[in-house]
Amino acid sequence: MKNTYLYVICMLLAVSCKKETTRATNVTSPNKVLKVAFGLNKEKQPFYLVKKEDKTVIDTSYLGFEFKNAKALKHGLKISSTKETTFNETWQMPWGEQLDVVNNYNELKVDLEEENEPNRKFSVVFKVYNDGIGFRYEFPKQQGVDEVLITEENTEFNLTEDYKTFWIPGDWDIYEHLYNTTSLSKIDAIAKADHVNLAQTSIPNNAVNTPVTMVGKDGTHLSFHEAALVDYSGMTLGVDTENLGLKSILVGSKRNDYKVKRKLPFNTPWRTIQITNNAPDLIESNLIVNLNEPNKLEDISWFKPMKYTGVWWEMHLGKSSWSYGMTKDEKGKWVDTGKAHGKHGATTENVKRFIDFSAKNNIKGVLVEGWNTGWEHWIGFEDREGVFDFVTPYPDYDLDEVVRYGKEKGVDIIMHHETSAATDTYTKQQDTAFALMKKHGIHSVKTGYVGKILPKGEFHHGQHMVNHYNNTVEKAAKYQVAINAHEPIKATGLRRTYPNTISREGLRGQEFNAWSSDGGNPPEHLPIVAFTRMLAGPIDFTPGIFNIKFDEYNKTNQVNTTLAQQLALYVVIYSPIQMAADLVEHYEANPTALQFIKDVGVDWIQTKVLNGEVGEYVTIAREERETNNWFLGAITDENARELTINFDFLEEGATYKATIYKDGENAHWDTNPLDLVVETKEVTNSTKMNLKLAAGGGVAMSIIKQ
Repeated sequence: MKNTYLYVICMLLAVSCKKETTRATNVTSPNKVLKVAFGLNKEKQPFYLVKKEDKTVIDTSYLGFEFKNAKALKHGLKISSTKETTFNETWQMPWGEQLDVVNNYNELKVDLEEENEPNRKFSVVFKVYNDGIGFRYEFPKQQGVDEVLITEENTEFNLTEDYKTFWIPGDWDIYEHLYNTTSLSKIDAIAKADHVNLAQTSIPNNAVNTPVTMVGKDGTHLSFHEAALVDYSGMTLGVDTENLGLKSILVGSKRNDYKVKRKLPFNTPWRTIQITNNAPDLIESNLIVNLNEPNKLEDISWFKPMKYTGVWWEMHLGKSSWSYGMTKDEKGKWVDTGKAHGKHGATTENVKRFIDFSAKNNIKGVLVEGWNTGWEHWIGFEDREGVFDFVTPYPDYDLDEVVRYGKEKGVDIIMHHETSAATDTYTKQQDTAFALMKKHGIHSVKTGYVGKILPKGEFHHGQHMVNHYNNTVEKAAKYQVAINAHEPIKATGLRRTYPNTISREGLRGQEFNAWSSDGGNPPEHLPIVAFTRMLAGPIDFTPGIFNIKFDEYNKTNQVNTTLAQQLALYVVIYSPIQMAADLVEHYEANPTALQFIKDVGVDWIQTKVLNGEVGEYVTIAREERETNNWFLGAITDENARELTINFDFLEEGATYKATIYKDGENAHWDTNPLDLVVETKEVTNSTKMNLKLAAGGGVAMSIIKQ
């Protein structure tokens, strides 16, 4: 690699008289800290490398494609032209972590062409920001090539040290794995292939899913992901543990012997590398959303960010069920009794109870799961097509009355569409389902894709499903419906282009604490998630569990945080919709802690990440759009710690009342999770405060201008 690097430097400095060579084969970030060099080796194979000041971050890394219907496209190329441009704009998020977003980068476009027949052409485009890079391939319209069948995209990311890496396996079906923390050289994804708590899993390679985040010995932080994933297959990253490299492995299909089918012209998704000096700057980066196209919907005023309650957690606890008439017989087999078994959760009466509670507590939505017929027939069935119709309620759920009652109380109903991964059924019925929502003025839906994808042979993260998820968002927009997808494809910043993409799951969520046999999510889980999965986009994590132990439902499981951390999550884990996930009776029993949920915002003018280390702790402050109130959340892993907070983000000269919800003196995520102390203090932008976080604990704070 050293010889190749020297060759690149020589090439960049040389003055060539040949027309096919480039006039410039490097580009720097606006602040001159990052530099991308591009070149061809002796075999005329394209490669790039990335430097941060004097440090090589990405060493010589090759680019290319393999096809079913043509020879590989990676050797025998020439540079036909290059173009450099600079771009700087400020655009506004209709909802989000901030209002104004600066999009400033320098771009290098390199046009490549085969030296010999069939003289195929493509370009590599680099956008270099102050906090990272994005690059993609662009295939123009050209003679002799109408369509390509891609069997693999060979994009390399070769590293220069054995980074500390926070990763989940490159599963083709789910992202619901606990994060692993190892050196890059010790990654073993195949060892995670058998997982008792997961409904479906496919881990065919020693690869990781993205975002995957790394920390270097000198404090350099890297996170690898992709942006604008449209009509393409999701990318996992194969790991070369010996040479410390990553290489793209696209998600495939058992129905096809190729991974991507595209007609020309087309662009691939952006391959992204966030590069920062510290962990907080990763969260503050807007690289992923900036690499997406501007808003295509224009008016999104019909969607309002909000908090919501719902018929959900009680089902995971076993208090109620999704189905109306399904129960287990004496042999433990699920059978349909044909009549109500008395545990159905989505009843008119129960939903009205949630509506009443929400109306009293500044919560604007209620999610209703298990409202529609079909839940008796989807568990364990191989052929799930036609099970759900998304318009027919169970006999004990009056949709018209529930919607009417909600409007009377100022509370919106959130629809639920569990597709059971039967995508043909859902695709055919979307117009009918969304029309029903529009009729009732319901503007958001939680979709679900539990189970192996139908048609058989497809995976959740392949091109077929990428298109399904994205087409669903576009179809929903026509009916003024916003999508919160569970069992989704990864977030890649498309919320900028289609802002009705409001949130998604895409991680191991809160529900695993209720029933998983491995003890649930450990205290380190969310301090890792904040610097990995959350970099991709909003997360519907469902925080706010007050009954931490829930022994009356399950004595072997619990939520592995303190109560104070559950409150802090409303600020730390971002989503424009935030669930108050616990049962009504548990909130009513603790009005002191409930007050923070009543007060906390969901839509922000700006976000400040005050401190943090990946997998250890993080503190985030956000300013609410409508009120200019600030809210702060801090969380830690299994280690108690003390953090010093500087309030210099507050308006100069103003005085604020801070209400602080913190771990008590004896708080501990396992032995004493409910020990909560609430106090108030006057603060200004010159205030400094020491926060003590218990093991698995946190601090939540409302900061109101006086």
